[in-house]
Amino acid sequence: MTAVAPTPSAASKAQEPQRTQKTPKKQAGSVEADQRGKPPSSPGVLRRLTDRADGVSIGWRLLALVAVAAVAIPVAASLWGSGSWPSALTYDVRAPLERLDAWIVDNRESHWVFLYFLLHISNNTQYAVDGVFAFLDGLGWVGVTVAAVVVAWYAGGANLGRRALRTAATALGTFAVIGLLGMWEPAMDTLALMIVAVAASAALGAVLGLLSGVSDRCEKLLRPVFDTMQVMPAFAYLLPFVLLFGVGVPSALIATVIYAAPPMARLTALGLREADPAVLEASASLGSNPWQRLWTARLPLARKQMLLGLNQTIMMSLSMVVLASVIGAGGLGDAVFKALARVDVGQALAPGIAIVLIAVWLDRTTAAAGARLDDTSSSGPVSRARAWAGRAGALAAVAVAAAVGSVVGRDWPVNWTVSISAPINTAVTWVTERIDAGLPLVGGTLVWSENFARWVLNPLRDGLQGAPWWLLLLAVAALALLTGTWRTALTATAALAAIGVMGLWSGSLDTLSQVLAALVLTLALGFAVGVLAARVAWVERAIRPVLDVMQTMPQFIYLIPVVALFNASRTAAIIAAVVYALPAVIRITTQGVRQIDPGALESARSMGASPLQQLRQVQLPLARPALLLAVNQGVVLVLAIVVIGGMVGGGALGYDIVYGLQKSELDVGLTAGVAIVCLGVVLDRITQPAAARRPGGR
Repeated sequence: MTAVAPTPSAASKAQEPQRTQKTPKKQAGSVEADQRGKPPSSPGVLRRLTDRADGVSIGWRLLALVAVAAVAIPVAASLWGSGSWPSALTYDVRAPLERLDAWIVDNRESHWVFLYFLLHISNNTQYAVDGVFAFLDGLGWVGVTVAAVVVAWYAGGANLGRRALRTAATALGTFAVIGLLGMWEPAMDTLALMIVAVAASAALGAVLGLLSGVSDRCEKLLRPVFDTMQVMPAFAYLLPFVLLFGVGVPSALIATVIYAAPPMARLTALGLREADPAVLEASASLGSNPWQRLWTARLPLARKQMLLGLNQTIMMSLSMVVLASVIGAGGLGDAVFKALARVDVGQALAPGIAIVLIAVWLDRTTAAAGARLDDTSSSGPVSRARAWAGRAGALAAVAVAAAVGSVVGRDWPVNWTVSISAPINTAVTWVTERIDAGLPLVGGTLVWSENFARWVLNPLRDGLQGAPWWLLLLAVAALALLTGTWRTALTATAALAAIGVMGLWSGSLDTLSQVLAALVLTLALGFAVGVLAARVAWVERAIRPVLDVMQTMPQFIYLIPVVALFNASRTAAIIAAVVYALPAVIRITTQGVRQIDPGALESARSMGASPLQQLRQVQLPLARPALLLAVNQGVVLVLAIVVIGGMVGGGALGYDIVYGLQKSELDVGLTAGVAIVCLGVVLDRITQPAAARRPGGR
């Protein structure tokens, strides 16, 4: 699957020579210093603290924070004590939510907001999904398979080249296996919902990204919206949509659009902002106005970023469509959910495989379309005529396949299916009985789970919950000041304080301990594997299919083996979070390290730098934006899986959200979801430097 990390644009490369000159210069200076017998000078701690950022040095900001704390801490301790969050500073936010819940239930069938607005949205979304499903059903299994193969072949170049044939073969294998596993009908339900959700998410994301990319004011306004939409766990905002639209496809579709639109918007904005300044200047010199520069220069230059955003939107839509099965979305996710309810690994694996194959097919198709953007051999009148001929031939092939499908039958033949449930369950039982506690010397997975909880999770949780509340606020403010500005520190501190005000302090710190443990494991493994894959090509090729499976496998699927190996516990939830977040971190790290300025690396080699020096002094510093993005994505994905972890013993906020969704209690689920968003804001502000949050990284 394509990584979230964007490819460095010409704009960023135009800024890199100044940075890349520093590394060779420093190395050259080191050689000269060694020749003179003097060590090279490097800035010390005080120098780094007094470096000015945003007009105020970090040291002065920290001193100001210490001065404020010296007055505020004694006052807070004398008024409210120094233990957990004081009850005098809490506010009952659940009472108004309970009243809102009751009002919605009482007025859903009569109020004008529902009758003349929300009901139309619900009906139109249902009509759209039903219409797409009717179209797929009309094509029949032959027509759908041929259409998928033709689309993939066209995305790969519409020729007999290796890329086009491989992409087409992936599509053919995907739908053939789906049919053989007996998953054809639920797959069509999922695909119909996917098509509508991706179209709506891509359109919404493109519009928001366009606004954010051309206007600094819109970027400042939309950024917290994107953060909330992407950090809010899926189950948390499924609940209000279920209350508004009821259980079924409309709630699932709207939740999917909200969940999947931010990647398209963010990457569209990034592509527009990092358009090559030289091209824009040339366009302006020819007399074009801002709108003409947008349509003729900035948007074409942002095509790769937009296609990358579309890829991520497709993947996130598929993930959300599967999760939405708990509110009646149907399809493959519903088959997985029902199998999980019976703890039937074999029965859950067949729809899980179908979901993974659909994800791989869509990923390979969009990746092939992106690769075509770099192909300069497809220009000119002859190539355009060939392209139109290819389109006509593709439409003719689909039409013939649809006619054949109407004759042979719309559904996949029952005699052409196989069942994998029994052998899979037998294999799973055999494996789990032998490695849970019977491994010589090392114990087993249950022993590891207990020790991890005893020596890592429990001390971390107890330390956070036992710390004075004002000390945690002060620590968050200090960490935010080290990476940002006063505004950053105030935002992070206010987000953490909001958790205490809502009365969710203890449970949120329990969740935070799990998130921190999972995040450290994810970043340690992700950075190590990502750097190795960036420097060794065969490693990247070897792990790519593994990452595809890890990143596209629905959470419900790998929760079963995780629980079987580690029991229902916080450790199981953390392992699930690591597995879920690791692929994105690895891919972003790999792409960031690999795509630095080649001139900087060549200069380092010419100076005699060893491979380790090249990595430490050139590649990692220049890949810093990608590494920061990897940290951000790790935070977002780990927080997202915390909710799922509540189903397997994670407890804390994740359990509250799942409980609120299952019992339709808006006050419990929504407040827990808001608390998780606040945790996400805190972690985002203390891990993302202010320069990375400003447009263009300036």
